[in-house]
Amino acid sequence: MVYADNAATTPLDKRVLEAMLPFLQDNYFNPSSAYRASIRVKSEISRARAVIADTIGAKEQEITFTSGGTESDNLAIKGAAYAYKNKGRHIITTKIEHPAVLNTCRHLEKEGFEVTYADANENGRVEASKIESLIRPDTILVSVMYVNNETGVIQPVEEIGAICKKHGVLFHTDAVQAYGHLPIDVNAVNADMLSVSAHKIYGPKGTGFLYVRNGVSLENVLDGGEQESGLRPGTENVAGIIGLAKAAELMKAELPKRMEKEKNLGNLLYERISKEIPGIKVNTDPEHRVPAIVNFSFERIQGETLLINLDMKGIAASTGSACTQGNGELSHVLLAMGRSEDEAAASLRLSLGCMNSEEDIRYIADTLCNTIKYLRAI
Repeated sequence: MVYADNAATTPLDKRVLEAMLPFLQDNYFNPSSAYRASIRVKSEISRARAVIADTIGAKEQEITFTSGGTESDNLAIKGAAYAYKNKGRHIITTKIEHPAVLNTCRHLEKEGFEVTYADANENGRVEASKIESLIRPDTILVSVMYVNNETGVIQPVEEIGAICKKHGVLFHTDAVQAYGHLPIDVNAVNADMLSVSAHKIYGPKGTGFLYVRNGVSLENVLDGGEQESGLRPGTENVAGIIGLAKAAELMKAELPKRMEKEKNLGNLLYERISKEIPGIKVNTDPEHRVPAIVNFSFERIQGETLLINLDMKGIAASTGSACTQGNGELSHVLLAMGRSEDEAAASLRLSLGCMNSEEDIRYIADTLCNTIKYLRAI
């Protein structure tokens, strides 16, 4: 199989698995217990927290471990909404966010919060000036993703963060698709909260973290024990945390090499598809994107039919977010960008990673060209 769905998940790095195994076997102790073996496990969690903080320019105490991006988004948005509701009940996000953000905001609307959903332009980019124009005296939070998971478009988060800081509004960014593809500095971005998931950087599923800037108050959304300073109760997923830290450590050390490889492979794939296949619509901003993700719509093609044919040829791809696959709905991201329903139904997302090679790219491009010719012919 040629795997081209890395935006959905990445394979577990063998080095990450090796780091996790001792905590799945011999070092199985609950870090909240008082004996020496448990204290040693707890110290490893502290070390992991410091490693992860270092990758984004944060402090160790600003990292809260979660089960992944969805929980991190929920904790950031609901936690801030509940903590600052006496200051205001207005939240700003965008129409192109991940369902973890959109559905969290819809939940808050049922609780009396008002949410404004900003538009994106035809290239899938949200304008910072538009976000600023929507800020009101009762605005307490802005949540804008760092990189869109369907199009790979990089949002102007540094500009938006600066605007939020100027107006005294909290800024949260879902960085699940940015972490591991771009260098991130929470201070340069002026992020008050930032969400990350381990399984997008060759780490284990079911683990992630939320960065919360010192001084930002969040109300916990789960009731339980005092783990993670009471913000995220529940016995820690020790092996998952160790795996996340190892994946983050490897990511930081290898990021320049990974970025160069993704650039070469992504640009090669983008150029071949855009030049060799007629009747396509590019669903990304060519100047503001991570090269690892390409998204096209093909005239007279159904995306689901295309996926099935590619799968039969050994290529794993997608039409959009894995969290919405199978529900029969068209991409909310592409529709928000002004694409027609036909164009949204004819989309294909290819997302590359460290395990891909130039041979993979040639096979994908050749197969895609031949498959589209075949489908259009019939």
